[in-house]
Amino acid sequence: MNSVIRTEARQNRRQFMQASVAVAAGSLAANALAAPANKPETPISNPLCVFTKPFNSLSFDELADRIAELGFDGIEAPIRKGGHIEPEKVTEELPALVEALNKRKLEITVLTSDINDPDDPLTERVLRTAATLGIKRYRMKYFKYDLNGDIFAQIEQWRPKLKQLAAMNHDFGITAVYQNHAGSNYLGAPLWDLKLALKGISPADIGVAYDIRHATAEGGMSWPLTFKMIQPSIDTVYVKDFVWKEEDKRPANVSLGSGRVDKKFFKMLAETGFSGPISLHEEYLDHRNPELVPEHLAAIKTDLAALRTLLKTD
Repeated sequence: MNSVIRTEARQNRRQFMQASVAVAAGSLAANALAAPANKPETPISNPLCVFTKPFNSLSFDELADRIAELGFDGIEAPIRKGGHIEPEKVTEELPALVEALNKRKLEITVLTSDINDPDDPLTERVLRTAATLGIKRYRMKYFKYDLNGDIFAQIEQWRPKLKQLAAMNHDFGITAVYQNHAGSNYLGAPLWDLKLALKGISPADIGVAYDIRHATAEGGMSWPLTFKMIQPSIDTVYVKDFVWKEEDKRPANVSLGSGRVDKKFFKMLAETGFSGPISLHEEYLDHRNPELVPEHLAAIKTDLAALRTLLKTD
């Protein structure tokens, strides 16, 4: 019975997408034509977006204005608990955010979500809404290990969920990306485990948001090896930087280009022919303090200039 229900659900999703995506695409195209061309020309081919976690205090129009002024192509929008939009309100509020961005010739390049369970009712609601609005990718919520349990057994337990979620993404025409995050209990921290978890899943359905900061913190000198290993699955690249704090031996985020991230990464990335989005994360100021919005904007402007220079590295 469950397999019949899932088959019917997938058929319904396909019918929904055929009826709605074309309409949404036409609407988005019309808005884009009407939008002012206010971003500077750049030879960089990768779409550049910025994680807008520090800007929850701004209205959608204010957010769009500030990001357009900085010169990005889009945003990585936290549509999750405590983000710009709560998942329960996605059908009512996400269209307004997309409209505000379209007026400034911007897009939601990545939708950051709380999604990692295909059976959660909110999963289909968020994916359906995002796909209808023409959003192409979303970042998944992490899986975390129980360090008292068998690591390989836990990877195998997550694989059916990942496969089911990949099937949903395929039907909606949207890509999930899973970020590698440094830490003692994150799936994906060492990257080889993420390779195992995603075995047999197309990167068009679930790809990797490759974070060079976290890969460097976890891999030390071996990050080129794990980058080479995971490269075929990379859909999106995350950039930020860090240093090791002497007092407690923990990583601390710093401005891009001033820390431990090796500049040769950007040359290696270019050599792969990577043409996907690059998302800039500025995480060295307190994102919870709305009074720091001007400082965040200034920091992001500086980091974006550094990123453009790094991407042009010979």
